Amino acid sequence: MKDMSKFTLRIDSELLHKFRSVAEYNARSANRELEVLMKKHIAEFEKEHGKIEES
Repeated sequence: MKDMSKFTLRIDSELLHKFRSVAEYNARSANRELEVLMKKHIAEFEKEHGKIEES
């Protein structure tokens, strides 16, 4: 099983409400929606700047 880390995020309540609405529309939890967005963002960054090496 993959090692899973926890991450605490402080966010404006209105923004979180809207984000959860988007996640629900995409049939995802807010956690999964954030993970998908992070993966897309990292892929775009690596495409432009090169692969990020794991430490």
